[in-house]
Amino acid sequence: MRVLLLNQCFYPDVVSTAQHLTDLAVELAAQGHEVTVVASNRGYDNPDVRFLARERWKGIDIIRIPTLGLGKKAKWRRAADFASFLACCILRLLFVPRQNAVVALTSPPLISFIGALFTKLRGGHFYFWVMDLNPDEAVAAGWLREDSLTTRCLLSLLRYSLCRARKVFVLDRFMKARVLAKGVAEENLVVVAPWSHDDATRYDEEGREAFRAEHDLAGKFVVMYSGNHSPCHPLDTILAAAERLVSREDIAFCFAGGGSEHKKVREFAASRGLSNIKCLPYQPLDKLSASLSAADMHAVVMGDPFKGIVHPCKVYNILSIGVPLLYVGPVESHITDVVSGLKEGDYARVALHGETEKVIAHILAAAAEPARNSAEARSLADYFARERLLPRMTAEIAFAPDALMTGGTRAAARSEAELL
Repeated sequence: MRVLLLNQCFYPDVVSTAQHLTDLAVELAAQGHEVTVVASNRGYDNPDVRFLARERWKGIDIIRIPTLGLGKKAKWRRAADFASFLACCILRLLFVPRQNAVVALTSPPLISFIGALFTKLRGGHFYFWVMDLNPDEAVAAGWLREDSLTTRCLLSLLRYSLCRARKVFVLDRFMKARVLAKGVAEENLVVVAPWSHDDATRYDEEGREAFRAEHDLAGKFVVMYSGNHSPCHPLDTILAAAERLVSREDIAFCFAGGGSEHKKVREFAASRGLSNIKCLPYQPLDKLSASLSAADMHAVVMGDPFKGIVHPCKVYNILSIGVPLLYVGPVESHITDVVSGLKEGDYARVALHGETEKVIAHILAAAAEPARNSAEARSLADYFARERLLPRMTAEIAFAPDALMTGGTRAAARSEAELL
């Protein structure tokens, strides 16, 4: 079966969507399918990083197309980058042969529409892997007005992608509810959480000590926010707590990753002279266990308007490490669903946005306790392991009747499927 995967990010990029799409591609190729990926030739977080335009890797044919590479310093720059990628993607797909299955993610917005249109014109099944919802996210962030012509046009394109898809993969029950409200049939929805990276995330005592020594964190209680720094995950409450705790030399705050808000964290620390805040770039996969294990408490943040629009998948890697978790966000969310079985104060601590005093109290209470590594949390992480969730997705894609079969062959395949 020929499978085409569409997304701006792919191997060797390290952002979440690149890692998860890479997992899917590798698994499909290992099953014997002909896998082609169309992605950008620039790093998602750092457009100065360039990748090979064409590469054969682990049996996957990777086509990387050019983008302007203007970066994320302004919204117009991001929009121009997205537009250049989409335009080049359309041109490149003119030369891609018919596919049995096309899987599109959501980076950049509208890539799903291109995938849906490709299958409409050329044949094959379309699958939509919803990593976030746009224009819903842009409206929630205040970048677009809900009643604007642009929003209405983007919503129409999104609905076309959703309704054209043979299956829509959503990440949690809140995202499922939002997609159902857009008119998608429930039988076409599959809830699959973005799995943890089992081979790259485990508690690593030796790596922990080496990482802490390298970054001057030894002997300190480390509160870490690791991953994408986005307006969807407002860090104001965590930063306010860091400012209030600056006199505590035994407590440090580490912000590792990238995204548009990472620069703002650096500027916040510099403008206030906060020596207890350390900012680091995305860590490569081979150092991820060490960096995550270096924390004594991991922060997970969800903006109130973004429930069901984005999904903080960092929680799964944190669970697999077993380090205590501080969640700042709405009371009802996927994060509270996940940690509901864990006793608050023992592993997971929860606060609302703006509850700086409560966040400080949580940090001080955890810092006064012996270092924890929760076996219960690591056990819970098994439910979100790659070997458990990835086969569910590949089964949905690979088991689909071949859209390129002749009528008689398709009927035979249908009979075989019914017997199974």
